[in-house]
Amino acid sequence: MAESENSNSVRQPLNVDAEPLKLSELLDRGWKIFEEVDSTNEPLGSNSIQVKVKRGVQMLEEASRMVAQLDLFSRNEELEEIATADLKYLLLPALLGALTMKQTTRDKRLEIVQTARAYFMDFLRRCEEYKVSPFKLPDSTGEKARPGSEDGNTKANSFPGPTNLVAMAAQRQAKIERYRQKKELEAKLSDVRRAVESGQADDEVTRDFYLLNVRRWVAVCLEDIESIDQEVEILKKMDMFKENAPKQPTHPPRPPMKPFILTKDAVQAKVFGAGYPSLPTMTVDDWYEQHKKRGVLPDQGVPRKPTAEDHGDPSETDEEEKEKKVENDDDESLLKARNWDDWKDTHRRGYGNRQNMG
Repeated sequence: MAESENSNSVRQPLNVDAEPLKLSELLDRGWKIFEEVDSTNEPLGSNSIQVKVKRGVQMLEEASRMVAQLDLFSRNEELEEIATADLKYLLLPALLGALTMKQTTRDKRLEIVQTARAYFMDFLRRCEEYKVSPFKLPDSTGEKARPGSEDGNTKANSFPGPTNLVAMAAQRQAKIERYRQKKELEAKLSDVRRAVESGQADDEVTRDFYLLNVRRWVAVCLEDIESIDQEVEILKKMDMFKENAPKQPTHPPRPPMKPFILTKDAVQAKVFGAGYPSLPTMTVDDWYEQHKKRGVLPDQGVPRKPTAEDHGDPSETDEEEKEKKVENDDDESLLKARNWDDWKDTHRRGYGNRQNMG
């Protein structure tokens, strides 16, 4: 087994431009980034936070590769045989999983939580091998059959039976116990942390500090794995619904409708017509009379084809009647037309219009 002096002397560059960092520096910086991200008030999806998360993941991944190359841990040794300075490297998979869970890429959420679960399981297996604390290792695939279910799939219409109730009660009691242990470990950590950060802690206090951190992270990983298993189940069902969702039929484009305004009386028709000359307007009575002439009302049977008279302008009809009378040499019409021509010869246009001061 390699000692801490050898592990700290190994240098591996994180990138080409930056100065190579030691193994201990990679872990400390990655750990610090996680604490900053976990305690920040900024939105987790903000660009600055995601940049920190990505940088922290890269540092911890580089540190994990260096630990694997140095072969710091072995299944053939006990917890007491691990050097105090090397105990903190047991936390690498747990910190990697926790930082991976901080990523917020929606289209890759299933991949993210599955990767984080793999890191947490790696950490818990190592802790189980070294017998850090008593706990039950979760199922490696996360698809273990639930109590009272067949082939791991619960029936939606089945009610909780005695077996389910007993399993749920045991699970609830285990959660309560983990929560109590976690609070006790955090209380001890707060006392030991002051001595370690001040630099006055001896080897025994430092070793106790790292062991308390490892045991605390065991409880954290067990809780996170339960949450991940529930989230994975939801994400898989959402993907299944998206694949099986019926496609909406495509409808042909409908022709644009011409704007039309029905007004209550002739006054409104004049107002709207003056303000909106491009929109055809008519009163309800006009509309009714027009459709009555065409014979398209419900009580008129088969509609007849509209005639040219139905669409004629009243003013044009009056002019045509006057022209017909003049052409037919109507005495009254001729006299009226001559008098009007004489009057226009002696009176200029606008005569009698007081508004125009004529």
